Amino acid sequence: MLNVSIGGEKKLFGSYDITIIGGGPAGLTAGLYASRARINHILIEKNPIPGGQVMNTETVENYPGFPESIGGYELMAKFCQQAESFGANIVDAEVIKLSNPGNNFLIETDSGNIQSKVVILTSGANPRKLNIPGESEYTGKGVSYCATCDGALYRGKNVAVIGGGDAGIEESIFLTRFANKVTIIEIMEHLGATKIIQEKAQNNPKIEILLSHTVVEITGDDSVNGLIIENRADGSMNKLDVEGIFIYAGIEPNVDFVAIDDLEKDKNGFVITDNQMRTNIPGLFAAGDVRAKLLRQISTAVGDGATAEFAAQKFLENRN
Repeated sequence: MLNVSIGGEKKLFGSYDITIIGGGPAGLTAGLYASRARINHILIEKNPIPGGQVMNTETVENYPGFPESIGGYELMAKFCQQAESFGANIVDAEVIKLSNPGNNFLIETDSGNIQSKVVILTSGANPRKLNIPGESEYTGKGVSYCATCDGALYRGKNVAVIGGGDAGIEESIFLTRFANKVTIIEIMEHLGATKIIQEKAQNNPKIEILLSHTVVEITGDDSVNGLIIENRADGSMNKLDVEGIFIYAGIEPNVDFVAIDDLEKDKNGFVITDNQMRTNIPGLFAAGDVRAKLLRQISTAVGDGATAEFAAQKFLENRN
């Protein structure tokens, strides 16, 4: 049902039983299960190489089966290879709009439109912006959301990492390979990262941790030269001289393309599901980081994706 013309212009059209939107761990797992079940399906991923946010992770230490750790890119390459080995139908296209005008869902993409009896949302989440002065102005000019992508640009320089959760601390440790000094800025009175990761940061001589501090403004000329921080304990303001700023202030669900008004979400916009990954819309499932859940990890995304696809099979059986 996919037609790609020689020369680059591709047209996507047709009808499927299951459409999976997003090619991260949850989506690739759902695609693996759908292909093994010989279900007429398609997995749509907007990036040329599937893998999701894990692709930007230098080292994965907590995915079972890899006691010596594994690179994020390498791990997702294995996910993709395994799914495709069973016939997973993965295509490169960006979903512009998802709607449910009738009995089937309509998926509009930049390469054409398709219809599907069932949709599994595995579209993941994006880094949350701070929305402070200087952030948008200096994005790509010293402000980054991916240390793995841009860390090597700051060899011998001073950088700041905003956010003391797992991602912020892990990437701070990674940045010490290049940077002269890494300053972690956390708004809370304590770090939110897993204890073992905290200990690695606290024992690293290149890392300084500032708790109870808020970032007020990012400064610079042609590129970043510092940031203004507020000490929440006494209200004092200080300028931190840095040439790079890496922001890890949480994530926001990637659901802007979903044009289904009555889809239930939590206060932060994440899709609400039951334990079978069913949303309140019949035939629409959600898995991975896009859904409201306690823990967002590769392992939980894999479980979500498997559950969603199996529940989708049962839905199709009852529908037919």
